[in-house]
Amino acid sequence: MFKNYLKIAWRNLWRSKVFSAINVLGLTIGLTACFFIFLYVRFELSYDQYHSKKDNIYQVICDIKTPSETINSGSNPWPFAPNMQKDFPEIATTTRLTKGVWLVKYKDATFKEENTLFADSTLFDVFDFKLLAGNKRTALAAPFTIVVSRKTAKKWFGDNDPIGQVVLLGQDQTPATVTGVMEDIPENSQFKPDMFVSMTTLLKDVPYLETQWGNFGATTYLLLKPGTDPAKLEAKFADFIERHNGEERRKAQMLYTLKLAPFKSSYLHGGKYASFESGNISNVYIFSVIAVFILVIAGINFVNLTTARSVERAKEIGIRKVVGASRSELVRQFIGECVIMCLLAFVCSVLLFSGLLPTFNLLAGKTISSGLLPGWSSLLILFATAVSIGLLAGAYPAFVLSAFKPIVVLKGRFANAKGGVSLRKGLVVAQFTISIALIIGTLVVYKQMYFMKHKDLGFNKNQMLVLNTEADPNTTALRDALQAIPQVKSLSVSSTVPGGANAGAYSEIQNKQGEMQVANLDLYFVDYDFINQYKMKVLAGRGFSKEFATDTTQAMVINETAARQFGYANPQDAIGRKFSQWGRQGTIIGVVQDFHFRSLQQNIAPLTMRMEPREAKLISVNIEPGNMTATIKAIESKWKEIMPNRPFDYFFMDEFFDRQYRSEERFGKLFFYFAILAIAISCLGLLGLASYSALQRTREIGIRKVMGASVSNIVGLLSVDFLKQVMIAFIIATPIAWFCMHKWINTFAYHSSISWWIFAVSGALALFIAMLTISLQAVKAALADPVESMRTE
Repeated sequence: MFKNYLKIAWRNLWRSKVFSAINVLGLTIGLTACFFIFLYVRFELSYDQYHSKKDNIYQVICDIKTPSETINSGSNPWPFAPNMQKDFPEIATTTRLTKGVWLVKYKDATFKEENTLFADSTLFDVFDFKLLAGNKRTALAAPFTIVVSRKTAKKWFGDNDPIGQVVLLGQDQTPATVTGVMEDIPENSQFKPDMFVSMTTLLKDVPYLETQWGNFGATTYLLLKPGTDPAKLEAKFADFIERHNGEERRKAQMLYTLKLAPFKSSYLHGGKYASFESGNISNVYIFSVIAVFILVIAGINFVNLTTARSVERAKEIGIRKVVGASRSELVRQFIGECVIMCLLAFVCSVLLFSGLLPTFNLLAGKTISSGLLPGWSSLLILFATAVSIGLLAGAYPAFVLSAFKPIVVLKGRFANAKGGVSLRKGLVVAQFTISIALIIGTLVVYKQMYFMKHKDLGFNKNQMLVLNTEADPNTTALRDALQAIPQVKSLSVSSTVPGGANAGAYSEIQNKQGEMQVANLDLYFVDYDFINQYKMKVLAGRGFSKEFATDTTQAMVINETAARQFGYANPQDAIGRKFSQWGRQGTIIGVVQDFHFRSLQQNIAPLTMRMEPREAKLISVNIEPGNMTATIKAIESKWKEIMPNRPFDYFFMDEFFDRQYRSEERFGKLFFYFAILAIAISCLGLLGLASYSALQRTREIGIRKVMGASVSNIVGLLSVDFLKQVMIAFIIATPIAWFCMHKWINTFAYHSSISWWIFAVSGALALFIAMLTISLQAVKAALADPVESMRTE
């Protein structure tokens, strides 16, 4: 019996090659898209889950409240970890991490290792970073000891044994010993350095860090003992701060509120407290919903396209019932055909997945899957999904087709129940509601991306080449030498540039009432030319000038936001006010117009600028346009002449600043491509219904043509109902899409508006796509010979 079912199913699929191909194509696209989304979501959810103690690891986060603001920090003062270990028996151990950048010299080769972390010796007691060589308890105990990844060891030492090798660190070329080699950290880790440097290395150089309760530089992780209630431990932190630093904090008018954030979920939920790589749980939700939508659309297509063939098979069903076929046998037959098509789609989907995987990894910016084929567990999930779609989507056509009455269909009359017609119309509305909502979403995302890339940032980033000398002693000499290059228009030296990391400083500034008000402020160290170099606008006072000898030690420039924070609505009122910051005292000499020195996802923060030559490590070079290659070679030649032992390190300011939006750009591209796929699958479903309608009305079309109806009349007759359904879908989709995208766009501190034209364009585009799809079938039916049409009936 099964063999007979299989033969009949295959013959029917082969007889209707076009319908079968469209059905399989729609399912293949739907399954492939959903599987890519499934892998992406699973990968995002898998971050840091490989650590065996993840359920007991917590990050200490801190809210710092001052009289004027609240600062959210994922880092903590250095003394937190050792003192928490002493004060709370619930804590098994602690470890601290902080970022660093090192020049590493081995023999005649020099490497710049930007992906480096300082770590306590307890690192391997907390996290499961697999050591291939070395003792995990002592590897990071002594100063100037390092643990490197397998790939870094290979890069430095080739095939030589890394353990015990001595390299030279930093511009001082301090000897450091390799005490451990670890397996390369997995891609799904929020921190994956190529090198760990012992924390004692840093503390030996700056031992006072462990006594500074106001210096936020360490990310602190606690490993709690099994059975510890994090909430109860968190409740004890207020007394902890009071015991160790309460009086000092009150004098500084800074209130700390400590919290515990679960490490295992910090990648997706860390948000404003993130110290390392972070994801976005909203993106996971959005793509999960899109996957469900695509599956629903693919299932709807399956129902519509299978039902469209019901006219052709009506007499077959009638004859089979007359000769004794039961309804259950027919149901099994039709569901079997659906499952076969789904299995064909499954095979095609696996092949398509293999071909598109490298492209998807590139779009996602991550190695979601390293093999051309996913693992067996993933294949089983895809297989189960395909079979489930076949069973669920095939159920409706199977029961409808098997319910035909033999005497009716054998007489040549066939019509589905009104309920079936209503259902199909409802399915089309559902399909296009989803498609139009995705079109609207795509336009909103791209409008926001355009806004972020073209908004006036308040500074110039064009034709700006930035050299990173890492505060090399020869930085000033290099700056002076570069001025001799004809293509160099101007230069400036600073500790950072917009879009880069900057220092924060405990500061006291005289407010409007004449009192010294405390705040933790962002800090740029700059030279005389920085403000002019980046074409920042001075609203009050002046910038730094060589005409005033005190500017190097007693002058500060602030931005508008900082002026407002201290009560100065008029920037001019801030000029001459006193400040105290990092042991320096002086007066405010200027207020610059606010500029976006961080991503547009964040509000402009209060910023201070001071002169400090020792902190200068970046040379911003404004170069003439044209012949960029020759200019860079000339700059590199000067670099190698003055700093021969340091690798030439530069970046373009516009590209560097725009890097902040890479994750949003990737999100926008993925959203766009998945939206296109959803629309394409919807059009396949519409094509199926148009075919169904044309088949149902074959005789009517023939009679109308005999009576003089034109092709345009016939096309309009077949199209009007579908276009009405698309319009209903547009009415439903508009408020839903506005609500969802309004919530998304408000996650940006600075964003574009959701303009009315987005909805108008989306509706018009959906109508055009629908009309084009319907016309393909409608024109074919309208051009058919009316004699043949009536003879067919």
